[in-house]
Amino acid sequence: MKGKGEMVLKSRMKWVGLLGIVLSTFSLFTHFFLAGFTQDAVSEYQSSAAAVTIFSWRPVFEHPDFSPASPLFRRLWGPVRRLETLHPYANPRQHYPADPSSQSNGFIFVRIQGGFHEIRNSICDVVVIARLLNATLVIPEILSTTSSKGISSQFKSFAYLYNEDQFIAALTRDVKIVKTLPRNLKGARRKKEIPHFKPSYLASPYFYRHHVLPVLKKHSVVELVISDGGCLQAILPPDLEEYQRLRCRVAFHALQFRVEVQDLATKILHRLRAPGRPFVAYYPGMTREALAYYGCAELFQDVHNELIQHKRVWMRRRGIVKGKLSMNSEGQRLNGSCPLMPEEVGILLRAHGYSWDTIIYVSGGEVFGGQRTLIPLHAIFENVVDRTSLSTPWELSRLYGREINVGGNYPRSPPSELKESKPDTWKSDGPRPRPLPPPPARLKYPHNIEGWWGWVAESDIEPESTVMELRTNAHKLLWEAIDYFISVEADVFIPGFDRDGKGHPNFASLVMGHRLYQSASLKTYRPDRREVATLLSETREQLYHANYTWLRSIRQHLRKSLLDGLIEASTVVKSISFLSHPVPECSCSRQDSEEHASSSRLTHSQAQAGGVGVVHRCPDWMRSESGLRSKDKQTEEDGDEDEPTSESFFGYRSGNRVEGNGEMMSKEAILLNDQEELDGGER
Repeated sequence: MKGKGEMVLKSRMKWVGLLGIVLSTFSLFTHFFLAGFTQDAVSEYQSSAAAVTIFSWRPVFEHPDFSPASPLFRRLWGPVRRLETLHPYANPRQHYPADPSSQSNGFIFVRIQGGFHEIRNSICDVVVIARLLNATLVIPEILSTTSSKGISSQFKSFAYLYNEDQFIAALTRDVKIVKTLPRNLKGARRKKEIPHFKPSYLASPYFYRHHVLPVLKKHSVVELVISDGGCLQAILPPDLEEYQRLRCRVAFHALQFRVEVQDLATKILHRLRAPGRPFVAYYPGMTREALAYYGCAELFQDVHNELIQHKRVWMRRRGIVKGKLSMNSEGQRLNGSCPLMPEEVGILLRAHGYSWDTIIYVSGGEVFGGQRTLIPLHAIFENVVDRTSLSTPWELSRLYGREINVGGNYPRSPPSELKESKPDTWKSDGPRPRPLPPPPARLKYPHNIEGWWGWVAESDIEPESTVMELRTNAHKLLWEAIDYFISVEADVFIPGFDRDGKGHPNFASLVMGHRLYQSASLKTYRPDRREVATLLSETREQLYHANYTWLRSIRQHLRKSLLDGLIEASTVVKSISFLSHPVPECSCSRQDSEEHASSSRLTHSQAQAGGVGVVHRCPDWMRSESGLRSKDKQTEEDGDEDEPTSESFFGYRSGNRVEGNGEMMSKEAILLNDQEELDGGER
């Protein structure tokens, strides 16, 4: 009886185990089946959860209430009034055929090398060239985003950064654009039978009409290889003024980032504005190439100095740099040829009146020298952020797509130590004692080299870029795309430098040009680096306890840079980069019809003072809203003064920060109301 009971018990246990296996299998099957339908919802949930709980940035503010109606707010964040009537208008104005000719002269295939700003400039130029030659443009190939760099195959070349469909649709009435070459021409390209040109930087329309066009008509296709960030001169003849507006339509309307980049940039912008405060976008412009080109190595110490010098040697060998190898970096800085350091920009902003709790967004990819270079800026402002502190690693990895694993992702462990075999000659040669054989050369492993710059101590020649480094370069394009979007939308923008490693306008110049086109009245400071270096040198010993006269000089300089910088850009920068100053060709002046007759002379002088030239009058349909703001203009002007400051230059009122000196709390603090604000500047 006992044995029979045990058998029944074992039989029941078997059935229970079998039932558990069946239920587990069914559960797994259900899980995988539902995963396909819930992936998007889970992703959205993770993204929203990350926006609340994962970010490293926790804003700290001195005063929770921040009144936009205060005079101080209007002085620091309000619009530049002389540019309020300036509005974007890139539509054709003269004779311009609405549709491209049905009979094309052939195909133009373009390969573009360079960084973010060079790619953007080049794309705008090749569209104009295609229209100029009546050719069909093939979607340009961005060489730094090809699959050979180890990036995701989900996005190909142009589509890695920009929205192809939007690009084609926006330019339908200007240029005929196709995604690929016809099949017969693809074969000719693989056999390298397509004639190709490497146009020089800022090539003239004459070159394309008299050298490229005949070849295009003969072979029905040409290939352009662009490496300098621009292949068409910036200032075109008067009869080609409509082509300048075509450049604006390409840069500011057709070139939209792909959906994933646009969505993440929009999320970051919303997170920046979530505290309800305006923010400053700051572009350091401190790239290794720019520092080497202008001889600013001595601004850094230790290995960074050597890295800059190595790059300058490389540039001199290739004829990019014509000057001496060793430059006086301090002299270059005083001459305005070196970037403003983050500490200097922080001092300028604090001296101008921006409080320590102002939100500062650092844009422009990576800063040479790393986060250590930004430590002084973090010490001056509490809320210094970038894209990494406002997004999650999961969101960034989703931006890159699915990428293959490549060698060198992880540090390899050193090989096992092999038993040393002594040479036979040493064993049997000569009487003892015998000298020991020379030790073997020390093996070098990746973990023995400190950082990516470890080659400096080993060789005078910089090693070739690894696949991971090439992949990172492609990622930098996406980082700069996000930063570009945010910098254009920022309430205030200030650049640390506006030149790249070839002496051409850089990322910051494109941002300032886009802001001038899209929202000209937003504050965009263009400090004169030479004058700033002089002002900082005057009070270097007492920089953090500056007097009233010095503070007033800084404020006057930044206020004047809002308009004086435009004048300089119209004469210097525009001659080498049209997109850095796209006015007056792509803008119009909008005013009330009643007000226009009485103030036309004032508007003209204001436009001239702003460096924008004679501006075309906006069409009637664009002038419907201009009267809404004019009613309140007088009341705004009456209160355009600073509030009396209750803190010193770098004083803080927070309990965990150092209090400012009492000297600035009394008479000089009241004088810092800056009555000179009423004398000009933003009005």
